[in-house]
Amino acid sequence: MPPNQHHLYKPHGRGIGLGDPLPGGGGRVLQKDSWAAAVVDELEIKDHDICVDKHRISGFWDTPLDSILRNLGTRTILFAGVNTDQCVMCTLTDANFLGYGCVLLEDCCATTSPSFCSEATLWNVRKCFGFVADSSVVLHALAALG
Repeated sequence: MPPNQHHLYKPHGRGIGLGDPLPGGGGRVLQKDSWAAAVVDELEIKDHDICVDKHRISGFWDTPLDSILRNLGTRTILFAGVNTDQCVMCTLTDANFLGYGCVLLEDCCATTSPSFCSEATLWNVRKCFGFVADSSVVLHALAALG
């Protein structure tokens, strides 16, 4: 991680920031195989799932994600996750710049930032980078396809 990102979650030098040791063990914040980088318990990883470890705010930077998606013939990506205004937005804008269609699932995203950050992200996605939808609408449309 570049030095300018180490301060992101502890701008005053106190607390636990990116890459810092987690209290009680469990690795470092957002380090591979640590609690803070794990997939949430509610999502089950299946044998056929493709997992890509990311090392920056964008999932495309310094990862094989673009190659994997192009080899699969992917043209449109649905976006969900945290933080809406940070990792989700940066990954979505990179996907847009790479030529993918982008759909941000508003009800499947969250952030610890103030609400105006999510509002600005949604506005920017609608204005410049893709579409914003509700997951129930997308699921209904996919079910209609058969």
